[in-house]
Amino acid sequence: MTQELGDILVVDDEASVVEVVKLYLQREGFSVRIARDGQAALTAVRQKPPTLIVLDLMLPHIDGMEILRRLRENPATDVPVIMLTARSQETDRIYGLEMGADDYVTKPFSPAELVSRVKAVLRRAGGGSATGGVSGGGERPLTHGDLTIDPRTRLVTVRGENIELTATEFNLLWFMVQHPRQVFKRDQLLENVWGFSEYVDPSTVTVHIRRLREKLEADPSKPVWLMTVWGVGYKFEPSNQ
Repeated sequence: MTQELGDILVVDDEASVVEVVKLYLQREGFSVRIARDGQAALTAVRQKPPTLIVLDLMLPHIDGMEILRRLRENPATDVPVIMLTARSQETDRIYGLEMGADDYVTKPFSPAELVSRVKAVLRRAGGGSATGGVSGGGERPLTHGDLTIDPRTRLVTVRGENIELTATEFNLLWFMVQHPRQVFKRDQLLENVWGFSEYVDPSTVTVHIRRLREKLEADPSKPVWLMTVWGVGYKFEPSNQ
């Protein structure tokens, strides 16, 4: 009997999409629940929070962005989310990422690629990545001024206050903190934190850096930890605070 890898909630009103996604996920050992509209999705999450949500943005009654906003407002429902959307405009993808989505897949898509994305997001949520993820094993907490990161509890505190980060935000921060002052291009961060760079818009990194700055920096417009190296990429500067 195949070991169940997790409980995936697929939220989409297109029957053909739902059936294909369900088939591919079940073949890989996931259990799958289906919600056809936004209200059904919120009810399913309240009844039993899933391991991950595959969320279409274009839904009846309550759209995917509103669902994502409500999920991120409540720590109890802060589960990984992969957006599914027919919209190809960069602004839609960026807005979804800024709202707290962990990844996105644009329709039409390869079901096999979606399954790979699901596995990658769950690895990140569980503390792992392709090459530079958080093991949480023997790693000790790191402190830089007012910033403390504990990989064992995945807890981040800034100026004595606990900061809520998504799994991807935490892994990105931890990876950069482990390599202080080293400058990384966006595709390098995608490979090391997300586990892949193919088919992923590099703006994904930009959005996550911006979200981290908003949560960590005293003045996000004048960051002291998460620095931009213009024309190259980003680095963590440990000595500024």
